[in-house]
Amino acid sequence: MNHPVEFMESEGAMTDRWTPLKFHPIQAQLVNSNARFRVVPAGRRSGKTELAKRFTIREAIKCVHPNGRFIFSAPTRPQAKQIYWDDTKQLIPKWMKVRTLESELTVELVNGAKVIVMGMERPQRVEGPPLDGIVFDEYAAMRPGAWGKSVRAALDTLGRPGWAWFIGRPIGRNHYYRLYKRALADTTGQWLAVTWKSESILPPKYIREAKADLDLVTFRQEYEASFETFEGRAYYAFDIIKHCLPVKYNPNLPLIFCFDFNVSPGVCAILQEQTRQTSQLSNIPTYLVENFTACIGEVYIPKNSNTTIVCNKLINDWKHHTREVFCYGDATGGNPSTSGVAGSDWDLVRQYLRPVFGNRIHFYAKRSNPPERARVNAVNSRLLNANGEVKFVLHAKNAEHVVTDLDGVVTVKGGSGEIDKKHDLELTHLTDALGYYIEQKYPVETGIATFSSEVITL
Repeated sequence: MNHPVEFMESEGAMTDRWTPLKFHPIQAQLVNSNARFRVVPAGRRSGKTELAKRFTIREAIKCVHPNGRFIFSAPTRPQAKQIYWDDTKQLIPKWMKVRTLESELTVELVNGAKVIVMGMERPQRVEGPPLDGIVFDEYAAMRPGAWGKSVRAALDTLGRPGWAWFIGRPIGRNHYYRLYKRALADTTGQWLAVTWKSESILPPKYIREAKADLDLVTFRQEYEASFETFEGRAYYAFDIIKHCLPVKYNPNLPLIFCFDFNVSPGVCAILQEQTRQTSQLSNIPTYLVENFTACIGEVYIPKNSNTTIVCNKLINDWKHHTREVFCYGDATGGNPSTSGVAGSDWDLVRQYLRPVFGNRIHFYAKRSNPPERARVNAVNSRLLNANGEVKFVLHAKNAEHVVTDLDGVVTVKGGSGEIDKKHDLELTHLTDALGYYIEQKYPVETGIATFSSEVITL
């Protein structure tokens, strides 16, 4: 059901960017509330950021206080610029603008107000002049102290109390969850907590596609705004019985080498992209999709390893392969190597493997590694999506340490899904290795920032 609201429609005094929105009662409650502080965990692509943009611009245009200050913020400056800057310039009418400062991401208005776009890497930059309104976007990904230590006091100017919106999707049960619970329990009228699912705005087709791409827990978090707990196994979607199938090496398909550069252990996961027809599996389970990723082998050298030793093992095991070979892995391998010899780890991989595989071998890496949670989400979504479909299987004997990793890696207790690297020092390396490939090949769009992570062909 659509409910038009005054500032949602395009009017002669505004710009063409003010197009009509699909709107529902919970959003109307949010916009029309008198609460100063509004906590809004909502499903992705469901309109929360667009509402925040329009509300803030309207408030800036209406501002009667001298030197009004309104801020759009995100965890990092590049994120904030990407989300808000272009739309800010397009939503503010030309007759209201005095100056647009590109380098400062600031628009100055004729009434003296400023609309500023900024990252929260250093929240203390908010301190100083009175603050009339601020939007915290992707608040769950911000530092927990950004609100209380730096921003709260700036909103408490005598005679002009400022407001704040905390919007985004949950990331586990961290400071955003605690703030949401506080808002729910508030009886003063100062706080409002509202939430809605993506399905209230998005067409059913988009929801079906999301279920096919995401594991159930990630789908609930991203599209239903559910505060999921990630304590326990990091790869919670992994089931030894379901995922361990006798998948075999197919000499007619490319090989994929997935590296994580370490000394103890030295590792590499060996994958192939297979189909139900090319897998040579008998009694194929119905839950296995047509096109899937198969882990057919591994390199696992427990102690005193290095990149050279791992490469020599790969050569010994796979030198007979006559098809293409693709190498993916840890972006930090571009730094001085863990091998103890000159050159980076990626330099050594090229040096040892190219003479064996010739122009059939290809090397890919990102400028920087993706966020850990993005990798874990991508692996879980490949293991089991929200429809119960499996897109990743492995050979239990030929990849026994990958099985151990998937089954044994745990998250930090009380965290938001971060991997506990100290729980068992022999774990995490192989799942990290295959995670670099899966996240790059099959990324899960969760809104997690991955700036400066473009792929480089090495």
